[in-house]
Amino acid sequence: MKKSDKHKDHGEETENKDKVNVNVKTEQPNEVEILKKELDFYKDALMRKAAEFENYKKRSDVEISNYIKYASEGLIKSILPVFEDLSRSLESVEKGETKDFETLKQGIQLVADKFRSTLVSEGLEEIDILGKEFDVNTCDALLQVPREDVAPHTVVEVVEKGYKLKDKVIKFAKVIVSTEKE
Repeated sequence: MKKSDKHKDHGEETENKDKVNVNVKTEQPNEVEILKKELDFYKDALMRKAAEFENYKKRSDVEISNYIKYASEGLIKSILPVFEDLSRSLESVEKGETKDFETLKQGIQLVADKFRSTLVSEGLEEIDILGKEFDVNTCDALLQVPREDVAPHTVVEVVEKGYKLKDKVIKFAKVIVSTEKE
């Protein structure tokens, strides 16, 4: 092998290496381009989801705000007829149409019964505690009185009634409780 042949071979090797490098370089940009396109796709998808979530949050905030704002609407609608009945009763008295006490009493009793049934239909329940053992979860004791005729810690008088709304106590009963006689 001559020196010139050696250089020829080396030149061919260099050419072959350059061809390989060119091929590698041409493949890499394709992969990079694919990855860039993928990255752009996921970036776009993320931005869209973020925008959708922001819109959802805004809608939810408005819905919750309206729910809180109009939460008593159902109750108001159910007690409006009672209010109107009371207003008509007052007008009747002011005009002199209701002159006797018994008629007025009957009218007020009808309105009170209607109001009570409306409250019951909304889930209000009176706490029945008279004659029962004192329960700290439903009552506030105002006074303890010594009594021999009932067991100790028994509710002997209800000063103010207590109420539950469904299963929650919303007004504790104010009661007088018996104690042992000294």
